[in-house]
Amino acid sequence: MSYDEKLAKRLSRLVAKRNDFYEQKMFGGVGFLLRGNMCFGVYKEFLILRLGPDQAAKAMKKSHTKPFDITGRAMKGWLMVKPQGVSSAVALKRWVDQAIDFVAQLPAK
Repeated sequence: MSYDEKLAKRLSRLVAKRNDFYEQKMFGGVGFLLRGNMCFGVYKEFLILRLGPDQAAKAMKKSHTKPFDITGRAMKGWLMVKPQGVSSAVALKRWVDQAIDFVAQLPAK
């Protein structure tokens, strides 16, 4: 299964005016990197987000989220959002802003 290209385009539009993001194909999907650090992306039909351990644990309490696990070993500080959780532009932006807030604190690569 390929990734949700419509979701990827929605994400691309959210960061189109920023010069500190770039897209990169990875894990059969697409990732959006902020200053060289993976921030968010698309895997199959899921939005994937890097929120850090504390924010990811809080977000996991929502019904439309699940651990980011594509290998049998969940990645700490990451989560996946099911399509229902990003159906509106407001919801998608809210998730993306959380990931940007976390990744912006990391040193550039």
